[in-house]
Amino acid sequence: MAKKGRPRRDHYSRGEMLGKYRIVSLLGEGGFAKVYKAFDVVEARDVALKVPHEHLLQDGMDELLREVRITVTLDHPHILPIRNATFVGNRLVIAYPLGERSLAARLKHRIASRTVLDIADQLLDAVAYAHARRVIHCDINPDNVILFDGHEARLTDFGIARFAFRTRMSGSGSGTIGYMAPEQALGQPSFRSDVFSLGMVTYRMFTGQLPKWPFDWPPPGIQRLRRKVKPELVAFLKRAMHVNEKKRFKSAIRMQTVFEQILRRGALRE
Repeated sequence: MAKKGRPRRDHYSRGEMLGKYRIVSLLGEGGFAKVYKAFDVVEARDVALKVPHEHLLQDGMDELLREVRITVTLDHPHILPIRNATFVGNRLVIAYPLGERSLAARLKHRIASRTVLDIADQLLDAVAYAHARRVIHCDINPDNVILFDGHEARLTDFGIARFAFRTRMSGSGSGTIGYMAPEQALGQPSFRSDVFSLGMVTYRMFTGQLPKWPFDWPPPGIQRLRRKVKPELVAFLKRAMHVNEKKRFKSAIRMQTVFEQILRRGALRE
């Protein structure tokens, strides 16, 4: 909670210090936080520093701490790890490895089909790992995929993730419009909701288009998809993106199994 009479701080400038971190530049901003490029003066390396908005110190601390506590339980090469989480005064700051750019930034340019398959394979592996540990991400979208060294993908931002003690939970309906499954928008996320989001992200990587809600199959961009991939992969994405959750893969674990079978048989047209 901010001290009485203290001005609100929701922006830090180049050269300012937050604990051991020296601010370099603002990388981006979302509903929960700003993310800065910063330099760790103790460890002598660049980091991505997530600084939650000040009003969340009053209203959203439980959510912020849940993100930290869920993320540190997940040890996977395609999930972005937390390097450090600490309070600087009354401000929670979370440090992550600094990537090259987000998938959202990469999508401003065409992505080769083999690269799309590679990124999709990495994301599926990460989400299947999370699902095996009963974690539903709830916000899979290109802004939450960070690319390292070209095409090494790491999933981040478990800020609204949930532990599922059953396959169905109650929730707030939080997520990213365009990638959020219909049932999640109604506050009923499940593993199948992450499947939907993975399907939407992969479809956009292949076609450059994000189907507008509500949509029927086939969505815009389908001809481009069919020119690039074989019918089996088209059917795979249709199932993942189905409006009816019961017709999707039950989890990313099952989705990954089918995807790997398609890859072994050859997913792309020559």
